[in-house]
Amino acid sequence: MSVKNRQQTNLLLLLFPATAWLMVFFILPVLIVLLYSFLERGTYGGVTWIFTLSNYQRLFSGLFLGVIGRSLWLAFLTTAACLLVGYPLAFFIATRSPRWRNALLLLVIIPFWTNFLVRTYAWIILLRSEGVVNTALQSLLIISEPLNLLFTPFAVAIGLIYGYLPFMVLPLYSSIERFNFSLVEAAHDLGANDLRTFWRVFLPLTIRGIVAGSILVFVPAVGAFITPDILGGSKTVMVGNLIQNQFMKARDWPFGSALSMLLTVIILIPVLIYFRVSDETQ
Repeated sequence: MSVKNRQQTNLLLLLFPATAWLMVFFILPVLIVLLYSFLERGTYGGVTWIFTLSNYQRLFSGLFLGVIGRSLWLAFLTTAACLLVGYPLAFFIATRSPRWRNALLLLVIIPFWTNFLVRTYAWIILLRSEGVVNTALQSLLIISEPLNLLFTPFAVAIGLIYGYLPFMVLPLYSSIERFNFSLVEAAHDLGANDLRTFWRVFLPLTIRGIVAGSILVFVPAVGAFITPDILGGSKTVMVGNLIQNQFMKARDWPFGSALSMLLTVIILIPVLIYFRVSDETQ
């Protein structure tokens, strides 16, 4: 066996475990869900091997379109809010001294040390009628009676922003930390003010961090089901809750599979945008 053939064989042997893992635990489940989405619901749950397109036709009814639209809106709002808060925060952290930088990064990461479910339940204590927020506003005489904050889209948005903000800060920090700040001095020497320098120099060179952070926030936010279930109650249903209900309660696996495939397509769009931006910025 030649050296080249031996290298190719060794490469295939190295790739085999990862390829087998992806085939068994990723590609195969997706294909099963895709197949189920074209079948009919069984009488007592499960599937009946009768091929149909009715599951995808149901997706375009007014009720389900409203749920999908609400999910996309809340995910977009969460991503935009995390970007507006995370970009200045990441810039502040990246421009500190190494000692302070590490301490601030630790503060960003600390929430991951606590279970996400516990952190979500904590917002109930903050947002309920007798909670910290309403009590503080009443004590300051800003409001005369408690605000209806819990079990609203507002509560869901707050929970999503809080839960996914670190996913925005960390990629932005990585991108800003590698930025060559001598380019800012060069732009100032050429007559550009701070705002023009930011738009023409700083922002374009950190766009990969923005896109990466936006994807890391948008993808889990659009499919979230724990946060809307706890903070939104039955009033704010997102597509993740709808999929969960179809599989666990309604036992309509084909329609749940169709919803899952639609969610997969929605998630693939920002991922493809990230690959496009990455190719253009290399």
